[in-house]
Amino acid sequence: MAGTSFLRRVSLYGFRGSLSSPKSNSVDNQPSETLPVTPETQTVLLLRGARQPYELTEDYPVPGLRDDREVLVRAQAIGLNPIDWKAPDFNFAIPELPYISGRELAGEIVKVGQSSRLKAGDRILVISTDYRDLRKAAYQQYVVALDYNTVRLPPTLSPEEGSTLGVAFVAAALSLGVCMGLDFSSVLDGPNLYTLLRQLPPDSIATDIREECLDNIQADERAQPGDWLAIWGGSSTSANLTLQLARLAGLRTIATADKAKHGLRLSNHKTLRPDLLVDSHDPARAVEIIRANAKGQLRFGIDTRGRESAGWLMQALGKEGEKNGNTPLAPQPAQPAAHLIGLTGLPKQVAPEGVQYHTVPIKLFHEVPAVGQALVEWLERLLEQGLVTPPDIIDVEQGLGSVNRGLDRMRRGEISGGKLVVRVD
Repeated sequence: MAGTSFLRRVSLYGFRGSLSSPKSNSVDNQPSETLPVTPETQTVLLLRGARQPYELTEDYPVPGLRDDREVLVRAQAIGLNPIDWKAPDFNFAIPELPYISGRELAGEIVKVGQSSRLKAGDRILVISTDYRDLRKAAYQQYVVALDYNTVRLPPTLSPEEGSTLGVAFVAAALSLGVCMGLDFSSVLDGPNLYTLLRQLPPDSIATDIREECLDNIQADERAQPGDWLAIWGGSSTSANLTLQLARLAGLRTIATADKAKHGLRLSNHKTLRPDLLVDSHDPARAVEIIRANAKGQLRFGIDTRGRESAGWLMQALGKEGEKNGNTPLAPQPAQPAAHLIGLTGLPKQVAPEGVQYHTVPIKLFHEVPAVGQALVEWLERLLEQGLVTPPDIIDVEQGLGSVNRGLDRMRRGEISGGKLVVRVD
């Protein structure tokens, strides 16, 4: 499994365990008995302009707590995500300059708010989906997090492993639980997000995601155990967590991927193995294979790659007798709508009759405490029981100053089928 193979690699890099504070040389994978004094300043990475590298900057203020449920975390390991290089390259999702980026990290809590469910010394995963609050960004030595966006790590997981799965887990859980209406309550008492959202005051959900959260799937269309789910781009980290959660909840899964690169790993993986693995090299042929095997019963698709592949997946969702969006060959009985979720984009064309497009309401995680807490507490149980395993770690870079090098490797397509992690000095 991913964790076991990574532990073997750890001895080669010499980074097993949690990090010391910036001015300490001790290394320990357990919570510190005596917490270090938090400095007033720190080292961060600043983005000063679009299409520029991140700049290593010293003497930057350590962020303060503003809410009773916030905690201050000493970063130990950062998981790199495609958004970290795509945002500056294409000049989007940068609300201000200079900007601090980074969406997930693992570390140790050094300070807690008065109402936090956590305590100083806890080893945790921070999932920072609130990209507008620079205090919560990962590319710095000290990070502020809400306790309902923070996951306690079991002792079996290193900080490096913990830093790999947070954003992908949230995207997977919201895709399945909100956009598809899948109930997780049978899996370690997981959340029923469909019901939970409808118990909240509607005005507690932001207006720009309210329709997605409350109106885009009807009760009789919700995903049920035994339903088929197709994931286009099955080698991605988001697909990794989606496959794991879908299998746990009883869905049958289809994954498209480059079988030359990822076929053996996906088909033999203990927790990822899809019911059907389809080579994505010829998309039209992949659609034919999916339709032939699902036999008109495929109503749910999640695309992890972009508009073009989402278009192919939409064709795979067609009812029996349809092909490439053409009219059915014969009258068909009424069927529940099909649902297409785009993690990075949806087809340009208007959704055909019988297909509902979805975008994942990521900010639900940090804007609605009931949702965030339900997800992180469930992930704590899943990790503790070993029902969810971290993605493979492709490599580990050393120090904040190595982030630019790591992102360059991602730009060149060198990181595939797993995560690149940066261990903070």
